Order: sequence, then C-alpha cells, then structure tokens
Amino acid sequence: MIRVCEETRRRIRVAVAAWAYERHADPIMSDAEYDALARSIDLDRSTANSEMDNWFALNFEPHTGAWVWGHPDREGLDRVYRGLRSRSHQRNVPALHLWLVTP
Repeated sequence: MIRVCEETRRRIRVAVAAWAYERHADPIMSDAEYDALARSIDLDRSTANSEMDNWFALNFEPHTGAWVWGHPDREGLDRVYRGLRSRSHQRNVPALHLWLVTP
C-alpha cells in the first residue's frame, strides 16, 4: 500500500468534497465536517508535491469550495469522486462513510 502523508490526505479529501459539492451538487459530507476539515489544512506544511503545495498556498480558501474550479487536476478529482460514489452505491453506504474506512 502507498503511504500518503496526512496533510496530503486532508488536501485530497477537502478538494474532492469541494468538487463533489461545486461540480456535482452532491455534498459528500456535512457543512460542519467540511468546515472542520478545511480549517485543519496546514498551508505551511510541505508535502511530497511542491507544485500542489504552492497552488494550495495561493488558491485555497477554507470558507468556500469555489476555489476548486481552478484546481490543476480536476480530472483527478472527478475520478476520485466517481470512484467513491460508485463504491458507496455498490455497498449501499454514504460516500463519506466509505471515505472514512477506505485507506
């Protein structure tokens, strides 16, 4: 299994949640859960992807999800969103619950 640092994981989760809401009108977590996750993003923390670190530092806004429209990998966000949504339907569980248990 590929190990991903916790900050990278948080950034992916917040980006996919914003994408699901903004692009698909499909909130995969509550507003309170999104807000807590967004507030936990540490823009001063480096990850293994300096290009995305810089993009997040310049574009991420924790109080909204509109920033996701400028994300450099919208196709990747959509791929993760569709995968989560597909697996949640197959297992008949909400996407957020699947997200919490899937490594």
